[in-house]
Amino acid sequence: MSSNLIAPPLQAFFADYLSRQKRLSPQTIISYRDTFRLLLIFLRDTTGIEPSALRIPDLDAPAILRFLDYLEQQRGNAVRSRNIRLSAIRSFFRLVALRDPDSIGVVTRVLAIPLKQEDKKLIGHLTRAEIQALLEAPDRSGWAGRRDHALLLTLYNSGARISELTLLKRDQVCFGVSTFLQLTGKGRKARTVPLWPETRRVLKAWFNELGNNANGIAFPSARGRPLSRDGVDYLLRQAIQGAIPACPSLATKHITPHVIRHSTALHLLQAGVDIATIALWLGHESIETTHVYLETDLALKEKALAKLDPVETGLVRFKANDPLLGFLTSL
Repeated sequence: MSSNLIAPPLQAFFADYLSRQKRLSPQTIISYRDTFRLLLIFLRDTTGIEPSALRIPDLDAPAILRFLDYLEQQRGNAVRSRNIRLSAIRSFFRLVALRDPDSIGVVTRVLAIPLKQEDKKLIGHLTRAEIQALLEAPDRSGWAGRRDHALLLTLYNSGARISELTLLKRDQVCFGVSTFLQLTGKGRKARTVPLWPETRRVLKAWFNELGNNANGIAFPSARGRPLSRDGVDYLLRQAIQGAIPACPSLATKHITPHVIRHSTALHLLQAGVDIATIALWLGHESIETTHVYLETDLALKEKALAKLDPVETGLVRFKANDPLLGFLTSL
């Protein structure tokens, strides 16, 4: 690659490497695409170089670090989002190392950029009463309200990722003695999720109303296309505003579709479902990901504490008699 232009390896990265060789999901590829659109626009605005004229050395570690700072400081991205963008860039540079050995110095420096440690906060979630108010909020006298109610009910019942529901086809809902969803999540991992009789009734009525419209999409937009993420955010905000009079506590919470997914998991845990089953329900790759719900549920911790008798005698604090140990103890 004598020209060192970034365009050829970047085109190969998306057209062949991600889709054919790694066979990543469409959602992951879209996330990678958005990363590079942001990066190329940032470099054009800060260096004056058009994206098609960029060369590999233009994306050396200092430029990538400036981009990451821009994401956090100007776009207000969280550390987690910053790390996701960096992971996409790293993946691209691993391909560059194979296609252009002359750029190995740039590759090595970019791959050496570390992921930032992020603060691990307790996850947001809703109570059962808040979920109930949210589900009752859509005005079901209209088409959009019936769709929104069916979507939110299915979202809470299944604990699905919103990307799984916006792309859900009606033939992925299996009606029978047991009604369940067939979902494909991250890493193309397939799973089935059972539905309540109430969810079955609502979906059956909703699909009958849709008829043969919307190309089989379960929750289409008014134009018959899959709902966008912005569209889902809008309908959720509308439902929240409608539910606040009945449940004022909703006004104090930051609610996203993923918060509803968290609520499903936490309510399953509180109902006595074991953590391994919840991991399968949510489509988690590792059960360690699901442990966050154990950390969130204060009631479970209080039950555990009740089983432990309190200490009756005072604890003796360690006192260092060595100056160096004393210094370390004071840190």
